Amino acid sequence: MATATTRPRVGQSARPLSPHLSIWKWRVHTITSITHRITGNAMAFGGVVLFLWWLVAAATGPEAYALFYSVATGWVGVVVGIGLTWVLFQHMASGVRHLVMDTGAALEINASKTFATATYFVSLALTLLTWAVILLTKGI
Repeated sequence: MATATTRPRVGQSARPLSPHLSIWKWRVHTITSITHRITGNAMAFGGVVLFLWWLVAAATGPEAYALFYSVATGWVGVVVGIGLTWVLFQHMASGVRHLVMDTGAALEINASKTFATATYFVSLALTLLTWAVILLTKGI
């Protein structure tokens, strides 16, 4: 039978504490994994909000749709569009990274860091390319 000196105090656990976030080093592959989750949620939330606004504006009438169209094609719409485009490409590049890692490749620390860093360069390049084509062919 355990004595009073070997039992944990009230409110304390005999189990060891798990490491806290403050002791972990935040590296690029960690940030990329977190960014993947954030971009997935941003696409879902942003897409739903924009779709619902468009749907309600189209159903309400010409004045409401004109307001939606003016905001969507104005500078605010372009900024939101560029942001959502980067979110899409970042999530896609990170998803490809996860798919490759699921095969057992790129699990070494240096390969993981390189691959994680590449997702940011790829997503930025694809975003810039996409918007360059949009702005050069359609304009604002």
